[in-house]
Amino acid sequence: MAQTTLGAVIDDLSFLLARANAVSLEAASAALRPFGLKPRSYSVLALALSDHRPSQREIAEYLRLDPSQVVALVDDLQSRGLVERETDPTDRRAKVVTATVEGARLFATAGAHVRQAERDVFGALDDAERAMLRKLIDRVAFPG
Repeated sequence: MAQTTLGAVIDDLSFLLARANAVSLEAASAALRPFGLKPRSYSVLALALSDHRPSQREIAEYLRLDPSQVVALVDDLQSRGLVERETDPTDRRAKVVTATVEGARLFATAGAHVRQAERDVFGALDDAERAMLRKLIDRVAFPG
């Protein structure tokens, strides 16, 4: 690849974010594989553990996924006994997703491996740099 083309690519913020995301997802996927999870199912499990008790629609919006993708992810987690669907007391048409005790246990164990993978991927950054990166990405991911 010509240097001018490479220079244009590596100066492109969207490219750098996409590449960093790919590197991070690859490490997270490897860390989650022994637990039968992938980054998306791990994220759904994390949200199911929150005090918010998210609906499937809220999970889809938060993860920026099509609702049908969330249904498939929740179906898989539910078939493994890691989450449950419950009727939302404020909207009988909606289902909230909550983690089971087994789901919480698996999340805690898998989470330790994910955090180690994150430390490995972002090991070139010191604690202050990681905190700044997290803050900056948060502002882009959740504007306003």
